[in-house]
Amino acid sequence: MVLEAIKYTRGTLQILDQLQLPHTTHYDHVYSSTDAWHAIKEMRTRGAPAIAIVAALGLAVELENMKISDIAEEVKIFILEKLEYLVTSRPTAVNLADAARKLKRRTEEAAREEGASGRSVREGYVRAAEKMLVDDVSDNENIGRFGAEWIVENTEAGRKGPVSMLTHCNTGSLATAGYGTALGVIRSLHANGNLKHAFCSETRPYNQGSRLTAYELVHDKIPATLVTDSMAAALLRLKGASENIAGIVVGADRVAANGDTANKIGTYSLAILAKHHGVKFLVAAPRTTIDLETKTGNDIVIEERPGKEVALIKGPRFDGVSLDLNVVETISIAANGIDIWNPAFDVTPAELIDGIITEVGVVEKDSDGVFRLDKVFEESGTGEKPSTIGGI
Repeated sequence: MVLEAIKYTRGTLQILDQLQLPHTTHYDHVYSSTDAWHAIKEMRTRGAPAIAIVAALGLAVELENMKISDIAEEVKIFILEKLEYLVTSRPTAVNLADAARKLKRRTEEAAREEGASGRSVREGYVRAAEKMLVDDVSDNENIGRFGAEWIVENTEAGRKGPVSMLTHCNTGSLATAGYGTALGVIRSLHANGNLKHAFCSETRPYNQGSRLTAYELVHDKIPATLVTDSMAAALLRLKGASENIAGIVVGADRVAANGDTANKIGTYSLAILAKHHGVKFLVAAPRTTIDLETKTGNDIVIEERPGKEVALIKGPRFDGVSLDLNVVETISIAANGIDIWNPAFDVTPAELIDGIITEVGVVEKDSDGVFRLDKVFEESGTGEKPSTIGGI
C-alpha cells in the first residue's frame, strides 16, 4: 500500500499530520490558503516539494469552494495576493517561491486571454496546481532511478555488491507528493536488489528521522536502523566496511548556483564526515530546488525557529510496558532558563558534495571542480525550470 501524505480531489484536500507520527495516523482537512499556511508554518506538513504542493492545492480548494467573481482581473488579484501570503510560511525552501512565481504567471496569462472571466482564471490556476501533484511523483521516481544507478556504478561499495546508505531528515513520501527524493534513491536501490541496509539519523531537534523516515522505512519493509545524529561518525568508522556503506544521501531545501546546498540542520556535519571517511556525499533534489539567482550559500537566509523545539519533546506516555496512545505528554529535556539557538537549516559547501541528483540525471563537477547547474535547464530551451513543483 502506497503511503499517502497528501490526499486530493478537486475541491477537497487532506494532509497527514506529521506532528502526530509515528504513533497516530491522522489527516487534517485543508479548506483554504490560510489553513495551508498554518499547516506549513506549524510543520504539520513539511519537505520542500510537499509544502509547495500543499500551498498550491490549499488555494485551489479555496477557489473551488468560494463564490467567484465574474471579473477576471478581480480573481487574478485575489490569487496573486494569496500566493504572496503563502510564500511567507517557509522562506528558506525555494520550491514554494518557485511554485508561486509560476502560478502567478499562469494566472496572469489566463486573465489576459480573450473572453477571460473569473471562472476561466480560476480554472487555469486550479489545473496548474493539480499538475504539480502528478509531475512530482514522476520526477521523484526518476531521481530515485538515476541516483541508484550512479551509486552502483560510481562507488567502490557499489562494485562489491549491495550497498548501505545513510540518510538525514525526511525526504520520502511524507516530504513530497510520493516516492521521495533522497529516500527515493534508497527505495530504488531496494527495489532493484542493490540495498544491503539503510541507516537514518534521528535529526534533532524535530526528529524527522526517528519519527518520519523510520516510519516510512518500516512501512515499506526496507531493512533499516535508526541512529542518533551523534552516532554518524562512529557508524562510518566501525560499520563502514562490514555494512558496505557507499555514502550519505540527503535532500535539499535550496541549491545555490555554485552547488552550495541548504538542508536540514546537521547536513553540513555529515558532509564533513563523508569526506573524512572516503564515502560519497550526494544531494537528491528536483531542478526546482536549484536557484540560479542565489549565487552561493552565503546568500541563503537561514530560518531560525523557537527554542522550545529544542527544550521540549512530545509523545505518548510509556507506562514501563507499552505506549498509551490516548495520553500525549510534552516534557522538558533542558535546563530551565538556558538560552537556545535553533537554526532549522545549515549550508553544505559545494566542495563537500560529490553529485547532485536531479530528475534528468546526476550533475557532477567538471574538470575544474565546479558544478555547472545551468546545464540541467538547457533542454527547455528557455532557461526555465521545466518540471516538478511549479513546472507548468
